Amino acid sequence: MSNNKFHQLRDEFPVFVYRDYSYSLDNSGLKGSFRFETGPDHVFCPSFFIPRKDFFLPDEVIAPGLPSLVFHIGLIELISYWKAACPPVVEIIPHGLTKDQQEWWKRVYFHGLGEFFYLNGIDTGIDRFMEIRATNESVPLRPVRPVNEGVIIPVGGGKDSVLTLEVLGKQTDSLPLVMNPVKAAVDCIVRSGCSEGGYLEIRRTLDPHLLELNSLGFLNGHTPFSALLAFYTILAAHLTGRKYIALSNESSANEPTIPGTMINHQFSKSFAFETDFRDYVKKYLSSDTEYFSFLRPLHEIQIARLFAGYPQYHDIFRSCNAGSKTNSWCGKCSKCLFAWIILSPFLSEEKMNLIFGKDLYNDPGLTLYFDQLTGLAAEKPFDCVGTVDEVNAAVREVIRQRAGRPLPLLLQRYRNHAAEMTAPVDPGLMKDSFDPHHQVPAPFLNLLKNALHA
Repeated sequence: MSNNKFHQLRDEFPVFVYRDYSYSLDNSGLKGSFRFETGPDHVFCPSFFIPRKDFFLPDEVIAPGLPSLVFHIGLIELISYWKAACPPVVEIIPHGLTKDQQEWWKRVYFHGLGEFFYLNGIDTGIDRFMEIRATNESVPLRPVRPVNEGVIIPVGGGKDSVLTLEVLGKQTDSLPLVMNPVKAAVDCIVRSGCSEGGYLEIRRTLDPHLLELNSLGFLNGHTPFSALLAFYTILAAHLTGRKYIALSNESSANEPTIPGTMINHQFSKSFAFETDFRDYVKKYLSSDTEYFSFLRPLHEIQIARLFAGYPQYHDIFRSCNAGSKTNSWCGKCSKCLFAWIILSPFLSEEKMNLIFGKDLYNDPGLTLYFDQLTGLAAEKPFDCVGTVDEVNAAVREVIRQRAGRPLPLLLQRYRNHAAEMTAPVDPGLMKDSFDPHHQVPAPFLNLLKNALHA
């Protein structure tokens, strides 16, 4: 049904226009806004604001790089609005894009929307879903250069970014970054020793007309948020002069959500995107800025084991999207269950119950998610969760630890269905391993190895 709607909307709205962008830099900070159009009746004007802090560079240093950086943020912002009607043509008015750039953006849009296309039943291809037209070469865009060796650390309040913050946050000129900050992220930053307000804040605002279209039955679904964050981090690095941007994406993000395909909820957290993005930044934005994922060499079990050693965060971290507004674990979603499973080999049952408020292994309402996470179901949940092998390794380790005792509901279910597991679990997952496919600079790599073996 959605595939028919996809074609109907494309016929009705044949062109999506990135009309313009604007920005202002004053004593309050940096404000930016964009204008997108899907026909005369559907105009979108999303915006952002970055409050000025003491670590901003002088305005005369910042100003020359802003046209290029704000324009590029518009290029990634537009995909949230394009997807409502999926017009076959996208016109980029403010600046030109080379053929190489156009192909790069088509890859990001297409693979970043893989989940959106799949769940909406849309049959399309990378050569058919969009044509980009960008011919305005009138305004040259200047590249930007860092001025110090500092590091930007995006923090979301989950265990992964907390681990990066704890290991890298003590380094000279490290600067936490939060987008539309939730309480867990701010609490973790403060708990790490950062002064109140000593972080860079990005306030991003969606145009409410998009929500109106969603309620009217236009297309809706997942977009590559981490790709959007990536471009904002380049802007943050420019505002503060920092050279390094340390994400907290692990090797597990590379596994497709739908086996045997390239459909991956975490596409823009994957090593493939990271590598592609680094190349684009060095070609078109800043040859000296280093964007990388600090935790890429590790898998989720290693991260959980390390995080278990930082009890000062156990009462304040959160990895639940549904509970982000209330600063709670909902205890009903796949992300809550995954966090429970991956931490359960390393924390006591009592501590786990204190963190999550109940024993998730004893909740029958989580059976479907448990089957998806362990591979008993055909597909993983569309969420930021680890690999099927990692989940199986953690579950088996917990069953081993509880030998001779009655098992809770989901662990007993796992034992009953163990014969259905089609592939052996790598026993090395419970030990130290180091994925060689990463972009971590040598000084940071040594810090990670030291933390791993401490």
